[in-house]
Amino acid sequence: MPKVDLHIHSSVSDGVYSPTEIVKKAAEKGLTTISLTDHDNVDGIAPALKAAESYPSLKVIPGVEISTDVPEGEVHVLGYFIDYTDRELLAALGKMRDSRLRRARKMIAKLAELGLTIEWERVKELAGSGSVGRPHIAQVLLEKGYIATIKEAFTKYIAWDKPAYVPRDKIIPAEAVKLILQAKGLPVLAHPLTFVDPEGLVEELVKSGLAGIEAYYKDTSAEERSRLLRLAEKHGLIATGGSDYHGLDESTEVMMGEANVPPEVVDRLLSLAEERVLKIIKP
Repeated sequence: MPKVDLHIHSSVSDGVYSPTEIVKKAAEKGLTTISLTDHDNVDGIAPALKAAESYPSLKVIPGVEISTDVPEGEVHVLGYFIDYTDRELLAALGKMRDSRLRRARKMIAKLAELGLTIEWERVKELAGSGSVGRPHIAQVLLEKGYIATIKEAFTKYIAWDKPAYVPRDKIIPAEAVKLILQAKGLPVLAHPLTFVDPEGLVEELVKSGLAGIEAYYKDTSAEERSRLLRLAEKHGLIATGGSDYHGLDESTEVMMGEANVPPEVVDRLLSLAEERVLKIIKP
């Protein structure tokens, strides 16, 4: 049976494994379709597509996860089948990555005020050539013995509304949807239940061109999944899903392919992508 995972991160953003390693792991696990959706970065797509040439049974969908802000916290928007060479997309993502660097430095300063001293150089070392993200800060906190798990770093210090949290330069969800559409992609709202009033936000983003919502997410309960499936049906959206795999803590993390995403989701996304591209070419 086909196995699908449409939400995976590599070392290009805040994951542990390189895009090539992600593809190899996915193929070894028997996955048939994945999407590499690094935070505000598409540099991993080309190497992932190249690596997938060695695994004919595995399809890689070009993707991205764009970080946005609302008054109540953060909202993430996934983009599938994007033109990852689109100039406007690349320029916007570059600005977001620069903002992440400034943000990370400010978070480190706030942590120091709390008595948790970590080194900027170590955070950069963990990020490598990829985008600096909060998981890199969490890893250093773990290394220094300030926390017992990666999750604890977020719940105590660096999640929204916690003492060391720092917001990024603002881009709103509707702008992310527009950016993805301009790059000929399909915008999908990631993990809708992680922020306040998902129903209201979905209604707002549908007007901007939202194509789907992530219903089969990681450790979402059956009741939560049913709620999201009803929301998707109400607005004519595709219910997608994925593990949000980073490779940070494999003793507790949901592994690639374990979010139970129905394989027909890929067919629906592909059909809609082709339909929208044709409308652009032949209005």
